[in-house]
Amino acid sequence: MNDAMTQLYQQVILDHARERHGYGLVAPHAGESFQVNPTCGDEIRLRVHLDVTGTAPMIEKVSWEGVGCSISQASASVLTDLVRQVSVSEADQLAETFRALMNNRGRSLSAEQDEMLGDAAAFTGVAQYPARIKCALLGWMALRDALAHALTQGARPGEERDEQR
Repeated sequence: MNDAMTQLYQQVILDHARERHGYGLVAPHAGESFQVNPTCGDEIRLRVHLDVTGTAPMIEKVSWEGVGCSISQASASVLTDLVRQVSVSEADQLAETFRALMNNRGRSLSAEQDEMLGDAAAFTGVAQYPARIKCALLGWMALRDALAHALTQGARPGEERDEQR
């Protein structure tokens, strides 16, 4: 692989694409989203599981299934690890930071932001390829949509939805 391809497919991305964290839909759930990348056909169905017993809703976990390239699958896997047991506002901040990384044309963000992103910082090289940016953002878009559904419908742990297919 040449340097550009090496940068695109960092080992972290390859590992997450092979061993997808959070893969497999879990019921019940508080919110769900199905997203498709029209440019390449990648798909993801993502569910959020909330804990609303505290003062602010917390993401208990995320479960998902999808088909597509290793970048979209790895991004959803990394997302799953990053947002587990964080508040919805923290997850939104992570999503915005990841979006900023994708808009940074292959350059790293600040050291603090890279540290916040953890394994997601490995996607820095992906941002050099505009066609791949949508692949990397697919899971994050699904997360945002699923959270919007969950929060606007006032989900409570005992009221989470069962399968809705």
